[in-house]
Amino acid sequence: MTTAQQPLRSGFGPASTAEDVIEGIDLTGRVAIVTGGYSGIGLETSRVLRAAGTEVVVPARDPERARAALKEVEGVEVEEMDLIDPASVDAFAETFLASGRPLHILVNSAGIMATPLRRDARGYEAQFATNHLGHFRLVARLRPALVAARGARVVSVSSRGIRFSPVVFEDLHFERRPYEPFLAYGQSKTANALFAVELDRRGRAEGVRAFSVHPGMIVDTGLAKHLPEEALRAAGAVDEEGRPVRDPARQLKTVAQGAATSVWCATSPRLDGLGGLYCENCDISPLVAPESEAAWRGEPGQAGVLPYAVDPEAAARLWEVSERLTS
Repeated sequence: MTTAQQPLRSGFGPASTAEDVIEGIDLTGRVAIVTGGYSGIGLETSRVLRAAGTEVVVPARDPERARAALKEVEGVEVEEMDLIDPASVDAFAETFLASGRPLHILVNSAGIMATPLRRDARGYEAQFATNHLGHFRLVARLRPALVAARGARVVSVSSRGIRFSPVVFEDLHFERRPYEPFLAYGQSKTANALFAVELDRRGRAEGVRAFSVHPGMIVDTGLAKHLPEEALRAAGAVDEEGRPVRDPARQLKTVAQGAATSVWCATSPRLDGLGGLYCENCDISPLVAPESEAAWRGEPGQAGVLPYAVDPEAAARLWEVSERLTS
């Protein structure tokens, strides 16, 4: 079990924004790729990294839509890529590698949540295939550029949704158990966290460090489009008129606050020499002790990560399984 899951007292908190955490950091000459970088917290991540001097590349399933969304962010490159399509991921990576640029920052922000059952062309459950396997393949293909940076960070956007499910290795794709949208989502978000653990272990000798983050609950990003308003109201995420509730102490954040932890993990000097960690509220999350788990699940504002989401043995097993699944 990882022992580095201890908060740093970073000086930031739930209400900090992406602009707050990047203030004073000059990223001129750095190169970043942000998946999902044209909507929600991904768009804000692209914007603040670009403002700090970073060359930002945004892969998008719909490049025209992405360019329209990014029209106010001068200089962002947009390329075509669909995470659920292995050939599309490979083509994007090959194009980037052909540019000869190192890759200093990779933020895996794209994702889908609580969707109806759908399978990709390989028969894989779509949330696992998109949120985890697509990013796993992308990182594998971009590894030469990450190593060439001589100090790269990979940030995977996970979620407190890890509480819904560990990775169920015996039935990853819901072939033998009833499909539940949030179980599938939780499994994919746990996979994002475990991926960071094993990527960091494998990459640290070559200067590639990895983190996963819980951004908070940001309901006005489109991610929650499959959830009925009644469910969001019951969770306290929207008011009676359907307007988003803002309460960072309970993880109900604005887009700018939701992007802050991704940007902090990608750029903060406080994390130099560290990796394989799950973070939230612009700090490292503490481990949830078994005796505290019930209270943690009942209090959305309480920081913490469940041990199964940062377990090195599960992370190594997931890596091996993912290699087989992605050939």
